[in-house]
Amino acid sequence: MKQSLQLKLSQHLTLTPQLQLSIKLLQLSTIDLNQELERYLLENPLLERVDTVGEAAEFSANPNSAGDYTAAPVGESSAPAPAENGPAESDDRIEQSFDASIDDGSSYAAASQRSDDDEDSEYSQVAAAEATLQESLLNQLSLMSLPERDKRLAMILVAHLDEDGYLTHDLDELCSMIAEHMEVEPDDLLIALRRVQALEPTGVAARSLSECLALQLKALPQNTPHREHALQVVDQHLDLLAARDFVKLKRLLRCDDLGVKQVRELIVSLDPKPSRNFGQGDIRYVVADVVVKKVGGKWVAQLNAEAMPKLRVNKLYADLLHKSRDADGKNLAGQLQEARWLIKNVQQRFDTILRVTQAIVERQRHFFDHGEVAMRPLVLREIADQVGLHESTISRVTTQKYMLTPRGIFELKYFFGSSVATDEGGACSSIAIRALIKQLVHAEDAKKPLSDHRISDILGQQGIVVARRTVAKYREAMQIQPANLRKYFSSNIS
Repeated sequence: MKQSLQLKLSQHLTLTPQLQLSIKLLQLSTIDLNQELERYLLENPLLERVDTVGEAAEFSANPNSAGDYTAAPVGESSAPAPAENGPAESDDRIEQSFDASIDDGSSYAAASQRSDDDEDSEYSQVAAAEATLQESLLNQLSLMSLPERDKRLAMILVAHLDEDGYLTHDLDELCSMIAEHMEVEPDDLLIALRRVQALEPTGVAARSLSECLALQLKALPQNTPHREHALQVVDQHLDLLAARDFVKLKRLLRCDDLGVKQVRELIVSLDPKPSRNFGQGDIRYVVADVVVKKVGGKWVAQLNAEAMPKLRVNKLYADLLHKSRDADGKNLAGQLQEARWLIKNVQQRFDTILRVTQAIVERQRHFFDHGEVAMRPLVLREIADQVGLHESTISRVTTQKYMLTPRGIFELKYFFGSSVATDEGGACSSIAIRALIKQLVHAEDAKKPLSDHRISDILGQQGIVVARRTVAKYREAMQIQPANLRKYFSSNIS
């Protein structure tokens, strides 16, 4: 076979390192972004944070300094002089190409400065550390005068409690596990369990919901009205109470409607999760990326200054690099370029988040005025067309990014949802329909709750065509019980 040379023209898409970095940073949450930036700060000596208040003020007031957000182009005081072999010229071309691929950062810098000067500093996120349930129980055990062996057994049980404060392990199973390290009998563990159950909060270390409620009832004074009946219910008839079979409960307890109602109220007043008022250990806190406020009768989105990392190029190292001509200077030149790319990508990330958020706020302004019932249908394509970005970019921007509003804090994805047709030919958001269903359920007669079919009919009268099974799906998603379980006592009980 004869060999020959052929000229072929083709096109292919290549993601440059700076574009890959931009995509990576865009899809990170604010907390993950700060963790990623910490890694870059450790690896790159030319990159640093603006930590002090004085530095931050100077930083905002001098946007053309060597350490600013906009990363001064090659040739200014922070950049190395062109070497004889021309690497700086190549850096110029790379930076110019990268500059052309992102928007001007003036809006980002202005938003940062405006947020710093804003009087509404209450949006800063400060979280106080809370003691966990295990820590509280161990502290109580440390104050008890117990033999060391008994205290160790109690501490082992505390370590095996789940996040709700229940002991889900069988005592025999735990006994066999502990037997490898110390001699222990099941009765020893049972005694240790009673000691742990005597600690605060009452009901902790229960092995079932029934035992948890029983522990709380036994801790009440003996003269508490209906205490014995309530103990009988939680020990033997908790399933009947859950099913609201009050007729059978009246027969088993041998009491009237009023007595059953008061027994139920006593049981409902108990706490089924003893760990409710304690911290849960490692919790990921939500930090709002943007703040939405009403300014001059118009809803406006602003970047949260507390969420924006303030980065700059280290001026000392940049000046040393400017005077250097050796091999180490070439290595630092690469780190300088990397620092500039990172600063520009962080700038672009927040600028994109702000643009997308403002577009969402403009589309959903009725939600901010009237609540969930005024939410309109919205898809990614609408926002993508408005801001001139691809749908995949909008998806990255709205994932794990949050806005703080007078109505609460919401993930940006919350404002996107499916739609249901109306009689007038329009569309209604699924979020608005859920809100309407919740309103109907809250306003219903507790003695004659609305069925899913009836809710569907009421929505139909308002021009919203929703099938019964759709109502049931939305109701279950909001954890609202069906009509038969929402029904309260007979009409002779107020």
